[in-house]
Amino acid sequence: MPTPISFDLARLRDPVLLPIGEKLRRGERLTQTDGATLFRSADLLGVGAMADAANRARHGDRVTFASNQHINPTNVCVLRTTCAFCGYARLPKEAGAYRYTIEQVLAESDRADGTITREFHIVGGLDMKAGLTYYTTMFRALKTRHPHVHIKALTAVEIAHIARIEKMSREDVLRALKDAGLDTMPGGGAETFSAAVRDVIADKKLGGADYIDVHRTAHRLGIRSNCTMLYGHVETIEDRMEHLAMLRDLQDETGGFLAYIPLSYHPDDNELGKTLGREGIASTGFDDLRNLAVGRLFLDNFVHIKSHWIMVTSAVSQIALHFGVNDIEGTVVREKIYHAVGAHTPQGMTLAELLTLIRGAGKQPAERDSFYNVLREFGEHDSADTVQDVVAVATT
Repeated sequence: MPTPISFDLARLRDPVLLPIGEKLRRGERLTQTDGATLFRSADLLGVGAMADAANRARHGDRVTFASNQHINPTNVCVLRTTCAFCGYARLPKEAGAYRYTIEQVLAESDRADGTITREFHIVGGLDMKAGLTYYTTMFRALKTRHPHVHIKALTAVEIAHIARIEKMSREDVLRALKDAGLDTMPGGGAETFSAAVRDVIADKKLGGADYIDVHRTAHRLGIRSNCTMLYGHVETIEDRMEHLAMLRDLQDETGGFLAYIPLSYHPDDNELGKTLGREGIASTGFDDLRNLAVGRLFLDNFVHIKSHWIMVTSAVSQIALHFGVNDIEGTVVREKIYHAVGAHTPQGMTLAELLTLIRGAGKQPAERDSFYNVLREFGEHDSADTVQDVVAVATT
């Protein structure tokens, strides 16, 4: 059962939120109907205040981030013409198509310009020529070159794709990747689980039940993972709640999810945006904050709720630190996928910029590892150069 949350009901201006506030104070789990009410209420500050109280009960004023680096080894993808929300994928002979050699991946891994990189975040397209050997060779090469850098790689969609082209079970693929150096998995590829929604935005992509099954299998093998939801396109509030309920149910079953990360749909430079007539219009900050707050309140069995500043801007991520968020996307170095669909944010942040962002919200920054163990805590005037690791293994 959830932990009771100390919260002043007088802060709620919308009376429909009062029963939810009472549930939270009693430590009762919210229903999907409660979640839908949170999404529909105009009292964003009330919803945010409840999420902030829930977050502070777990994390106080600490906000974590990772010194990570994104590597996208290929944009060649068999779903190029069917994922209507994507602007990153290319067909094999299409202009701009690429597939890195292992040497190019290693060169990319050295781009961090002196910043300590502790995690490689590796995702890409569903490339018919990037099978199991491609990734096992890549992971082993990265572990040889950077033996103490964590590898978080390959979405559930990519795992299922490799299994299909190799004619292997998903479990055997995950075992082989783990043996080669895979440490954890990212949460991308979930989109919105509703079959009706997927028929519109990604009708050939791995379905919601299969996404859950891949993560269930990974958790059983000791591979922990993140999870996501893409919002702000054609989904309904009920679709959102069904999606969140499926994530919560699997977390009840396995406890294998590390963090939940809602992702804002960008309508620029993709077919779905053109079809909807919304090209150039991003989601609102109101909805961005609401998705994070509802995630904190409904997903009571998740310790970490993360804001992806690349998707929602650093300003919204900073405000989100008072709407239930305890973790923000890290240094990244060079992000490609969301920038291909219209993200106007930087492709990476320095440690100094992250410290400024977190401190500006009145929070205490802390650098973490991929399992959310704190590595460095930063005082009011500490810089990245003056604080030593509190976990020795991080630098050995």
